[in-house]
Amino acid sequence: MCGIIGIVGRENVHVNQLIYDGLTVLQHRGQDAAGIMTDFNGQFRLRKSNGLVSDIFYTRHMRRLQGHVGIGHVRYPTAGSSSRSEAQPFYVNSPYGLGLAHNGNLTNAAELQIQLTDQHHRHMNTTSDSELLLNMLAVELDSNGSSLSIEGAPHLDVETVFSAVSNVHQRVEGSYACVSIISGYGLLAFRDPYGIRPLIFGTREVDGRSEWIVASESVAITALGFDIVRDVEPGEAIFISNSGHLFHRQCAEKVEASPCIFEHVYFARPDSVIDGISVYHARLNQGDVLAKRILEQWPDHDIDAVIPVPDSGRIAALQMAKALDVPYREGFVKNRYVGRTFIMPGQALREKSVRRKLNAIEHEFSGKNILLVDDSIVRGTTSAQIIEMARDVGASKVYFASAAPPVRYPNVYGIDMPAINEFIADGKSIDEINAIIGSDRLFYQSLEDLIEATSIGSNPPSRFDTSCFNGEYVTGGIDQAYLDALNASRNDTAKVESNEDDEIVDMHNDTED
Repeated sequence: MCGIIGIVGRENVHVNQLIYDGLTVLQHRGQDAAGIMTDFNGQFRLRKSNGLVSDIFYTRHMRRLQGHVGIGHVRYPTAGSSSRSEAQPFYVNSPYGLGLAHNGNLTNAAELQIQLTDQHHRHMNTTSDSELLLNMLAVELDSNGSSLSIEGAPHLDVETVFSAVSNVHQRVEGSYACVSIISGYGLLAFRDPYGIRPLIFGTREVDGRSEWIVASESVAITALGFDIVRDVEPGEAIFISNSGHLFHRQCAEKVEASPCIFEHVYFARPDSVIDGISVYHARLNQGDVLAKRILEQWPDHDIDAVIPVPDSGRIAALQMAKALDVPYREGFVKNRYVGRTFIMPGQALREKSVRRKLNAIEHEFSGKNILLVDDSIVRGTTSAQIIEMARDVGASKVYFASAAPPVRYPNVYGIDMPAINEFIADGKSIDEINAIIGSDRLFYQSLEDLIEATSIGSNPPSRFDTSCFNGEYVTGGIDQAYLDALNASRNDTAKVESNEDDEIVDMHNDTED
């Protein structure tokens, strides 16, 4: 999962600070690396590295990032690689000069690699599928616009841009939400035909001129003082010229839109609205429905208090306490300087991190029967340790509720979930999972209830991507060989080895941007 942003400001007004501020708002989508690219007088200015946004960009970098058009990216890797060389945005020099930042995962990356190398003689410098996507866009722009010229100079018009995106849609499979700079021309943004990964845009008027913003989540738009226009539609491309004029085109054949439901369970900020659905209200609904199911199964429950696992379990827990008619309590204090644990490579590192991340408030647990609420259970590492922490401070009984169904299948669309045999739910019943994590009783949301609870707003999608819960991959083309290869790249051993290799690569490329 990653976060992307693109801004076209007024001419002669630099957008570097706006992009920086936007990336801090999107930091929850990735804490592994970040980057900003601007276009200034026909030259790309780029700064990217590993770490948090606040740790990467110093005054000297910001001064260099001049230009009124720019893009930004925050990353965590979906295949284990954390090399600085794979931080985004990427760029190529031909045609025109292209920069690109991408959120998602291409499921036919191996095929694209062969095509780009053998047919188009493009050189890939990383293992990132985002670099493949950038080069595919470059190939299509070159083939569609090579004959166009004005007085002998290269020229690009918006029809050429949209035609290139249409061809990219025909060749690329998987999930992708992208922002791209075309040097000297403007900002391009596009979204895969299924709309799996989110993308939204907004605008504002300053001194009579329009400024535009495209971002992964609406919160980045409103936090920067822009007004939301709408979501980028699945398969749609928008192009904003350097002069601030907006063009848009549906560039793919219509398929059934299938946005990722896990955005509403875990990833997105609660103050975002994605595809017309308030993340906050979706999570309230998820808690409400789950509480009603608990009451159906256990009307004479002995729960004394509902306590969330911070932060993403908090909203569902609020509504569950109300529906169950028991007190809501905050029982854990979170150290906000520790990253998300389920994306950390290596079991030992994750286990150590959980204890550093949370500390229990003894008064809220001692002598009580507690229902802990989390957004989901993936490996179960965090859940088991939190339950143990609750018992250590005196809880009489510890029940556990997951606002999402059991995660049993790998996500192929850009979420760095573990290898399938590392899922705690792999091949296990709910009773078996309950025994492993050590809870007195375990409750899971059903998939049907999750979909119903999330299908809100004036025009909710008719289908969500729920592949990590049911193994149904909306784009098709996912066979066992692909899943086996994915499993090999995502297991803990592969990630540790990859990170060791990355340290060697970064040591030999330790240069200042």
